[in-house]
Amino acid sequence: MQSETVISKPAIWTGWILSALVALLIVFGGVVKVLKVPGVVEGMARAGYPERLVVPVGTIELICVAVYLIPQTSVLGAILLTALLGGATATNLRIGDPSAPLPVVTGILAWGGLYLRQLRLRELIPLKRGATPEVAGR
Repeated sequence: MQSETVISKPAIWTGWILSALVALLIVFGGVVKVLKVPGVVEGMARAGYPERLVVPVGTIELICVAVYLIPQTSVLGAILLTALLGGATATNLRIGDPSAPLPVVTGILAWGGLYLRQLRLRELIPLKRGATPEVAGR
C-alpha cells in the first residue's frame, strides 16, 4: 500500500502567501509599465527595449499573473511566468545588471508557492517516491 501525503493547511497558506508575494511583485512591475512611469521607461531603454514596448510588456506581466492566480489555470500561469522571468533574466545578464538573480528567485518562489498549494502539481512531481497527496480535510 502506498503512503499518503497530506497537504496541511499551513502548507496551503504558506503556498498562497508565497504566490501572493510573487504576484504583488510582478503586478507592481506591470502597473508601472502600463502607467509608463518615467524611471521604468528609462530602465527599459537602458535594457534595449523601445518605449513602444513598455505598455505591451506590462500588459503581458499582468495577464500572466492573472492566469497564475486562478486555481484552475495556475500551472499554465506558472509556465507563463517562467517564460516571462526567463526573458527578464536573459535581459539582465545581457546588460550586466547585478539584479539578474532576482527573476530566478522570483520564479523559484512562484513554483514553490504553487507546489505547496496545488494537489495537481504534487501529483505530477511527487517529492517522495510512491506518495499520493491529498488535501487535508477533503
